Amino acid sequence: MFKTRLEDAARAARSHLHAAIDPAGALSAPMRYATSGGKGLRAFLVLEGARLHGMCDTRALWPAAAIEAIHAYSLVHDDMPCMDDDDLRRGLPTVHKKWDEATAVLVGDALQTLAFELLTHEDVGDARVALVASLARDAGQLGMVHGQALDIAAETAETPLTLEQITELQAGKTGALIRWSGEAGAVLAGADSGPLKDYATALGLAFQIADDILDVEGDASAVGKAVGKDADAGKATFVSLLGLDQAKTRAKELVDQACDALSPYGADADTLREAARFVIQRDR
Repeated sequence: MFKTRLEDAARAARSHLHAAIDPAGALSAPMRYATSGGKGLRAFLVLEGARLHGMCDTRALWPAAAIEAIHAYSLVHDDMPCMDDDDLRRGLPTVHKKWDEATAVLVGDALQTLAFELLTHEDVGDARVALVASLARDAGQLGMVHGQALDIAAETAETPLTLEQITELQAGKTGALIRWSGEAGAVLAGADSGPLKDYATALGLAFQIADDILDVEGDASAVGKAVGKDADAGKATFVSLLGLDQAKTRAKELVDQACDALSPYGADADTLREAARFVIQRDR
């Protein structure tokens, strides 16, 4: 059930997003390229949260496509030489490698602004302002961008980050967009987003710990990008601070915590529970 819904969500959100990329635009080809792969986990979380609250896809696909646009923009910029300097993303050349650095900057800019345009569509209804404001916050100066800035600063810090500092960094860099995705369905319905916020907060941290584990144990051909970079750079990660076994234990604890947060929804949230387990079992 989960894998089918994940694939369906990724496909639907990608199609919706690509339909919003005007072919007359000078950046239409690299924008489509940057948004053509990936698991679609964030779109899935939006659509599943909306489903729990009786929202139809006609409304939910707009925020689902918007978060995929924001996520893709963050990856395009993160891959650039001035940041994480990656040549591969999802097994393919990164945007700055396939085109050039200036194009990559502009593609990221265009995808970011497109996300907010999508959220203002009339089909989104009365939740438009709330979704725009929350995404601006979670993607911005104290959210995802904040986490990215902390990550860059950590690369030249004289002493490695502590566990508390790594947790703060990842709560922004990775966790903020996952948290927004988890909450969006409830916000769309004008319902209490507390349980889904708790679920997505735990999920986001588990996701990052799993990423750190993949950087140690993963196969580059499966992951779709270089592995072992964090260790080579001497960066502090959950694995370097906790050890591999304890990092795996902590990730599982977070998954259990995420699943417990869904108790108000009963069996209706079983697909979201499967998603939480998937996050620490994936190979990419």
